[in-house]
Amino acid sequence: MPEGHVIHRIARDHAKEFAGQKLIVLSPQGRFAEGAEVLSGRKLQTVDAYGKHLFYRFGGGKRLHVHLGLYGKFRDHPAPPPEPVGQVRVRAIGERRAFDLNGPNACHLVTKQEADAILDRLGPDPLRDDADPDRAWERIGRSRAAIGTLLMNQEVIAGVGNIYRSEVLHLMRVHPETPGRDLSGEQFDQMWEHLTELMEIGLKYKRIIIADPAQVGKPRSRMNRSERLLVYKHDRCTTCQAKVRSWQLAARTMYACPKCQKR
Repeated sequence: MPEGHVIHRIARDHAKEFAGQKLIVLSPQGRFAEGAEVLSGRKLQTVDAYGKHLFYRFGGGKRLHVHLGLYGKFRDHPAPPPEPVGQVRVRAIGERRAFDLNGPNACHLVTKQEADAILDRLGPDPLRDDADPDRAWERIGRSRAAIGTLLMNQEVIAGVGNIYRSEVLHLMRVHPETPGRDLSGEQFDQMWEHLTELMEIGLKYKRIIIADPAQVGKPRSRMNRSERLLVYKHDRCTTCQAKVRSWQLAARTMYACPKCQKR
């Protein structure tokens, strides 16, 4: 599932390419036919990202909510676009560009009240200027749940996924099964700073990059996948060379170094 930096990148790119234009909106697959008919011919005003959710606001107060889930994917094309490939839920065509959306977990029109209800369920998003980290600390600081579980809960912090949780906890030398309430306020502040910085790097470079360029000996733009990450899907910890442990935590595979991240 795409993590928050990917969603913010899509919002930024689509706002740049399509905002201010009246779009032709279609549903080649047919599952969004009624919604496409409502949106087609309306001007796209804004595209906003919050965590793993996208909101496209059109003229007339119409809003499209998209959550990619595990299988959702956007494909961008020059306009006019080629024949649809696969089950295209939404096709939007602007003046110079177009995009297709395949396989999203959620794709439906929402009212402002429904959009607000979705946002009210989410924790703060490290990539947003309006994020209030104290809201996340209030949940984490009193929770018996493992911090590795809490980081996957979008109601605690929005936009964090499996890679960021593994890598940030490794940077902090915190065991993933440490109860949230056992973290200090200073540790939470450090975690939030790491998440904000690393997700901004991911937004800029279109990929998750954790490693320090000085230690790798390459700029971020030239690192390969194994160089960009420190423990995620690694056999050995890049810090101490101990064997990385993996196990299921919050229904996803957690990666941690038993030497750097002792219980």
